[in-house]
Amino acid sequence: MTIFDVLSLIGGLCLFLFGMNVMGDGLERRAGGSLQKLLGRLTNSKIKGFLTGLGVTAVIQSSSATTVMVVGFVNSGIMTLKQSIGVIMGANIGTTVTSWILSLGGISSKNLFVSLLKPTSFTPVLALIGTAFLMFSKSDKKKDTGTILLGFATLMFGMDAMSKAVSGLSDIPAFQNLFIMFKNPVLGVLAGAVLTAVIQSSSASVGILQALSATGQVSFGAAIPIIMGQNIGTCITALLSSFGTNKNAKRAAMIHLSFNVIGTVFWLSIYSLIYYTLKPAFFDTAASHLGIAVTHSIFNILCTALLLPLSSVLEKIAYKLVPDDKKAEQNVELDDRLLATPSIALGECSHLAHTMANLSVKSFEDAIVSLYMYNDDIAANIKAAEKETDHFEDVLGTYLAKLSRHQISDRDSASVSKLLKVIGDFERISDHSVNLLESAQELKEKDIELTDEGKKELNILCNAVSEILHLALDAFVNDNLESANKVEPLEQVIDTINVKLRDTHIDRLKKGECSVEAGFIWSDLLTNLERTSDHCSNIAVCVIDAHDNNMNIHESLKHIKKESPYFKEKFEEYSLKYTI
Repeated sequence: MTIFDVLSLIGGLCLFLFGMNVMGDGLERRAGGSLQKLLGRLTNSKIKGFLTGLGVTAVIQSSSATTVMVVGFVNSGIMTLKQSIGVIMGANIGTTVTSWILSLGGISSKNLFVSLLKPTSFTPVLALIGTAFLMFSKSDKKKDTGTILLGFATLMFGMDAMSKAVSGLSDIPAFQNLFIMFKNPVLGVLAGAVLTAVIQSSSASVGILQALSATGQVSFGAAIPIIMGQNIGTCITALLSSFGTNKNAKRAAMIHLSFNVIGTVFWLSIYSLIYYTLKPAFFDTAASHLGIAVTHSIFNILCTALLLPLSSVLEKIAYKLVPDDKKAEQNVELDDRLLATPSIALGECSHLAHTMANLSVKSFEDAIVSLYMYNDDIAANIKAAEKETDHFEDVLGTYLAKLSRHQISDRDSASVSKLLKVIGDFERISDHSVNLLESAQELKEKDIELTDEGKKELNILCNAVSEILHLALDAFVNDNLESANKVEPLEQVIDTINVKLRDTHIDRLKKGECSVEAGFIWSDLLTNLERTSDHCSNIAVCVIDAHDNNMNIHESLKHIKKESPYFKEKFEEYSLKYTI
């Protein structure tokens, strides 16, 4: 083996690892929505969790990525620790799909049709298609598809380059002795664990082993322990990702480690017993690309068959390794680990924003109730809700800013912009809730009572604002365009009511029917109610603009008011409904 072979080996390895990374990123982006739906269907069923983990990993070609996502989900409270066990086990089998794809590189035949199945025969075409998609397509999905094709072509070229570079090693005694040494089960497991821990991908380390098998010097006796060790080495990624997380997230990482260590120790013991007592000739047979893929799959299936029924035991082990603190732990709403899969991270932002929206609307409704029937418990709830919505806005704003710096599709980018705008409006609505509460407190403390006419007018305005709040909430949470289109006509009616109520109040002041002090409170009430309807208008227009891929609120408002016949129809309807 010459220095040029060594350089070719290094170059091939770099291409292989780079191609696998690029393909994995492309697959994650391309399948992001599907991943979200899959993970959204999780239940406490071990089998469903197992199938989910298998499916997700088969799609993104990385058990490490799936496990890191699981750690993030558990840390964010999206997934329970019990749910994570099945997903982690499924991920271990899902990752074997990669070795089956790589085994195509070992195809050797003079038959034209069989030769066409060899990746080096068709990867140039895939690379050409991928390049065309990346350079000429404007669609994010096609660009992601192009990335996947180019990544696959690159890793297969790297695999072929490695196989050719190591072919000369078959005549070197030191290389032969190295794989004779790895027949020692413990040394083989250590070698597989260290290699996989360094490159942080069991799929990649299996691919390297398949490339080395081209020398004919890798026997099944050496390959099997190395494959077993690779399962332990792949745990390093999840363990690293669990630093700085809550207790349950650390337990998820420990379950991944426990599962692989227990499975490896058990089956290694069985393997060693067979190897040293029966000494079957099969273990001295040279392993092929396909043989390594089959071994990899069988080992992971056997580990899952052994430990899936014992998932509760793994959970108990995790609790022993990571015990609870006496001090209660604060929940983390969003996890930076989810940023690796932007579509899922965005889904969790939407979920948290929906929680914030419901809290804000509930708080405002409580504030309206306090105007008629002040209650200390309701007052405490409103103030607590306002602090919580402030916290939500801080968390979401910071996280969405980080997410926007990742490579995301135009559609996801529009969703990020919508959320950033909307959370500010819901936070301001909760501020207005506190302002209404303060007005209610002032009315109670100063023993001021509104006139009967004032109460009737306020009741009409409060009902209108309550309706617009629920329309805006429905438009945002359920992406309901019909509700969104009803908001602006009602907001205009509320503006009209607000003007009328200020005029009638001045009349009452002139007649001496109302005190100046009550007038100040009345003015504050009208201002907060009217501004709340303005925020509802902003929210609804954001929903409409997101559907139209246009985030210009001012232009949209002009269009709605001037050119929409629906606007005029609903304006007249609400004018009759809320007549002063």
